[in-house]
Amino acid sequence: MIVDSALYSGGHRVDLGCHPHEYDKMRAGIQHPGDFVWLGLYSPTELELSEVAEAFELHPLAVEDAVNAHQRPKLERYGDTLFLVLKTLWYVDEDDQVETGEINIFAGRDFVITVRHGRGARLEGARHGLEADEFKLAQGPSSAIYAVADRTVDGYLNVLAELQTDVDEVETSVFSNDRTSDSARIYTLKRELAEVRRAVIPLREPIRAFANGVVPILDPDMQPFFRDILDHLNQASDLAESLESLLSSAFDAHLAQISVQQNNDMRKISAGAALVVVPTFIAGVYGMNFEHMPELSWTFGYPAALLLMAASVTGLWIFFKKSGWL
Repeated sequence: MIVDSALYSGGHRVDLGCHPHEYDKMRAGIQHPGDFVWLGLYSPTELELSEVAEAFELHPLAVEDAVNAHQRPKLERYGDTLFLVLKTLWYVDEDDQVETGEINIFAGRDFVITVRHGRGARLEGARHGLEADEFKLAQGPSSAIYAVADRTVDGYLNVLAELQTDVDEVETSVFSNDRTSDSARIYTLKRELAEVRRAVIPLREPIRAFANGVVPILDPDMQPFFRDILDHLNQASDLAESLESLLSSAFDAHLAQISVQQNNDMRKISAGAALVVVPTFIAGVYGMNFEHMPELSWTFGYPAALLLMAASVTGLWIFFKKSGWL
């Protein structure tokens, strides 16, 4: 499905009054260097994309990747056409879950085609933001690539900010005095961080190629903007690594807390058992009923036995309390 299509010339959107599928008419409107057509598609079928591929002479291998999606972030060159894959991320707070989408970008000297997969990969904001910036828009197709990549990487930082909040909550829970069960949430967050890293780390090399000016269609004036994206990507990578380390430490601390709690429980159980064992021992001795036990004929034998039990239990309770066992 074609979401939007337009011709951009001299830093402005040009209304040609033609149907979105009339690619030849749109390309015929290109008059000056830097003019380009931006065609946006959302989850196109193989037939829909094949029509676009024929009109813009796209390489079949790149078209196959764009249809199937689920590609690793990468930058490939097919003749005069670039093929860039970006992973998009958004965060579902209720489930502590990171959802993923994908944007495939075909870029030539006079066109940009974006193919989106996933509901979180909307590009209206990127397109409108670029249309409001005449300088960037006048730089040709590389400006559209920048707008999409910049919005995507900003999404990474937003997701990592949400994950950082969750990691802080886990740390607070682990080191609280309450009994908690944080292992499942820690595992979930580590899994979601792995998803973030799969989007961030492979993208650094393609963006570095744009930042260093080694990509053929890149306008030199756009290099500083791609360096800014690369800086944000490095920040995202460092933050993801830091959160991963914090979660590993939190998990180790959680296991240590469990071990300490179990030791405390065993001490309390042992102390409680001792409070029962001592009076039981005394009762057992006085309950053997041997004929020649001196206490059997003593008038105060029974009260004395009870008093001995109470005294021994009280003494043990005071000792365990001072020792921290109770």
